Amino acid sequence: MSARTGFERLPVVDVAGLRGEPAARERTAAALGTAAREAGFMYLCGHGIPEELFTGLRNAAEAFFAQPLARKMQTYIGHSRNHRGYVPEGEEVFYGGSIDRKEAFDLSIDLPPDDPDYLAGNPLLGPNQWPDVPGFKAAVSAYYDAVFELGRLLMRGFALALGESAEYFDPMITKPPSQLRLIHYPWQPDAQDAPGIGAHTDYECFTLLHATAPGLEVLNGEGRWIEAPPLPGAFIVNTGDMLELLSNGMFVATSHRVRRVSEERYSFPLFFNLDFHTRIAPLSRFVTAATEARTPVIAGEHLHAQNCQSFSYLKQRLAEGTLTLPAGALGPSSFGQEARLRAR
Repeated sequence: MSARTGFERLPVVDVAGLRGEPAARERTAAALGTAAREAGFMYLCGHGIPEELFTGLRNAAEAFFAQPLARKMQTYIGHSRNHRGYVPEGEEVFYGGSIDRKEAFDLSIDLPPDDPDYLAGNPLLGPNQWPDVPGFKAAVSAYYDAVFELGRLLMRGFALALGESAEYFDPMITKPPSQLRLIHYPWQPDAQDAPGIGAHTDYECFTLLHATAPGLEVLNGEGRWIEAPPLPGAFIVNTGDMLELLSNGMFVATSHRVRRVSEERYSFPLFFNLDFHTRIAPLSRFVTAATEARTPVIAGEHLHAQNCQSFSYLKQRLAEGTLTLPAGALGPSSFGQEARLRAR
């Protein structure tokens, strides 16, 4: 089982070693594995992403979110067939039923409109909706491409940490629904001690987060919420549902939330996933007589099912019967520390 501890701060892992010689890659992978087992969250330095890409992304986000609501709603996520676009405040409701005080813009790998999966009705693949904001597409695309490649490198590190070859997951990363969110938490001068985004796990393999201000809190193994403020020059990385499943619970998808803070905050998570149709099941080395294998899922179907149970426009389609959940869809909060604590 996981060695999840009552940690008080996030560990720091230098990922530069994954670009080095074999011994350095193994040492870095071991550090990733330790952080994933003991905290499920970490600061990631040595990533090599140029500072100008962060600056360009923030400038693009500020320009988009400064627009009147009517302009932002021209790219409303409910207008898309593949879950891309603007998410207004109140659209997304997490497990506890609280309405999040935030707005967002969601995008993913930008496929052409004649992509066969998109034409076949895939709910997560296809083209992005792009707002008519000068420089937005160029800046956001440049950031997405760079951080996605960092995600590929990090996935190789996690493969080694799981006891596989570094290239084990490469064939499963051809056009994954790895979503980038641009999230804006408005300035709240009278903010009270209450959630700004509800407690949840992330549905994919891991998340690479760049944030501009404090507010993130992480649930440790003792059930206490620990602050995880930004560390200059580092990403915040957390393991998600798919790594928990692949490791049969050794790496736990760590529950986290954002508290309301009085300053304006931007958050840019890249949720790194495997290809939509990838079957995720526990790797054999993690299945023993004492640890029964968990039920497999399809990576994209799990993500789509969780979206359907969180976003108002998808809930409405479910109610109307124009949309159905994938067979065997799990309910909200089926992974992570909260689920483990409830099971005690």
